[in-house]
Amino acid sequence: MPEATAKVFQVETTVESPAEARKIASALVKKRLAACVQIVGPISSTFRWQGRVQEAEEQLLLCKVAGERLEAAISLIEELHDYDVPEVLAFAVAKGSRSYLEWVAAEAAEK
Repeated sequence: MPEATAKVFQVETTVESPAEARKIASALVKKRLAACVQIVGPISSTFRWQGRVQEAEEQLLLCKVAGERLEAAISLIEELHDYDVPEVLAFAVAKGSRSYLEWVAAEAAEK
């Protein structure tokens, strides 16, 4: 039985387009680096880039990743991402539905 802490992570990234979001989501799930990727958007982002404040419409990806696959998932996101400096943040799941966490661990396990 997986423990919630450090066994499952939610990895977040934002991308420029729905097509890029689908490309990254599909690659992560096909390679078993994520059990599930939810695409949320469009979202509105305000940020400082190259010395000025900018705004953009983006897509948010919420990736459910098993702990042992975290580094590989982050590497693939960075490889496929179109941004020079992609946002990639990983949060350890502190608590969740036991059956869901077990499903993530099983589906995103290296086979």
